Amino acid sequence: MDGLNDYRTARVAEVFADFQTLQYYIAAAPVHPQNEDDYYTEGWAALRQCSIDGQHILNCAADVTVPQAHGGEEEQSKAELRQILLDSYSRRHEARKIYLRQSAAQRWVEYREAVLQGQRPNSTNRQQLRDCDAQLRRDLSQITDEFVYEELRTTDMNMHRWLAEDPSLMTVRLWVQARPQIT
Repeated sequence: MDGLNDYRTARVAEVFADFQTLQYYIAAAPVHPQNEDDYYTEGWAALRQCSIDGQHILNCAADVTVPQAHGGEEEQSKAELRQILLDSYSRRHEARKIYLRQSAAQRWVEYREAVLQGQRPNSTNRQQLRDCDAQLRRDLSQITDEFVYEELRTTDMNMHRWLAEDPSLMTVRLWVQARPQIT
């Protein structure tokens, strides 16, 4: 018995609340353009993929295989809280990554609309639209697991949260890999 289960419980609640907030924003983002001709453009395709990914991370089953701890009820609670933390932490990580990709795609929509100014793509704005697409690809390429993990960790530290038992990036990746995408 280490007396830290209250900290573990609070940490799980914080991480889960973060995940819920991110999931709300992911679900609220648009996935269909006003003009059907834009449906297959890069930004709108990215927004639809974010919606699918957000639904997947919400719906994937929790890992309920908790190791049997020796040492009584408090040790069993400790093992269960650690497992729940891994699950919620990994979901929050993936949701944050989806949210950042979604934000990049929404910026792309705004930039594209500013270039088009109510018109349709044509030879005079083609290069500017290509530049928008290239910027989207650059933005998306910068949203790595390492970036997301460090960003969340920094935010948690700045909020003075208890981080002593947070899972490593490798553990988060293993959790995600164990939940194959069904698309």
